Amino acid sequence: MNTPPGHALVLEDLPDVAAWLARLLEQRFPGIQVVRAGTLAEARRQLEAGMSPDLALVDLGLPDGSGVDLIRQLAQHHPGCAIVVTTLFGDDAHLFPALRAGAQGYLLKDQPADRLGAALEGILRGEPPLSPAIAQRLLRAFNEAPRPAPPHELETLTAREREVLVLVSKGCRLPELAERLQISRHTVSDHLKNIYRKLNINSRAEAALEAVRLGLVAGT
Repeated sequence: MNTPPGHALVLEDLPDVAAWLARLLEQRFPGIQVVRAGTLAEARRQLEAGMSPDLALVDLGLPDGSGVDLIRQLAQHHPGCAIVVTTLFGDDAHLFPALRAGAQGYLLKDQPADRLGAALEGILRGEPPLSPAIAQRLLRAFNEAPRPAPPHELETLTAREREVLVLVSKGCRLPELAERLQISRHTVSDHLKNIYRKLNINSRAEAALEAVRLGLVAGT
């Protein structure tokens, strides 16, 4: 983004925080028009009504779902939009699915307002808007030497388990997995347990990284 954003969407369910983020945008980008939404459904209504944001600040934990779903929608239908996560969650389980869904930045809301504002301004200079703690986490993740995959490892997964692993790596949650695969949540849960056991992992974030390591999805 080389020009200041003219329209911004702030998806945040806490009114005080939403107002604070809106004020921050208005201070940093004079003349910007900010639309606030407190739920996924409300944000989607704004987009369906014709809003085309240049910048979107997206919280992840929302009353009616995950902000990752909106990130995916924005990345697909509004490719010119700079999508930045604004959250309190700095763990892998939130970070990597958001980035894989299409987020271009990841900012923690508990940092000082001036630092958060400076990170947003960096968008105009082509700098990835990342909180320092998130930048360090990414560096650690991608500097870790990957452990070699035994030749038989991929073969231990059934075709359905591979399918589940790919969807998990793209940020799909259990209800969405069940809907997409047309199977029960109980069956999805069984597949996930088998995947965790076979790959010796313990979290969705590790599952996402394993999908990349095994060549089932492209790395970020």
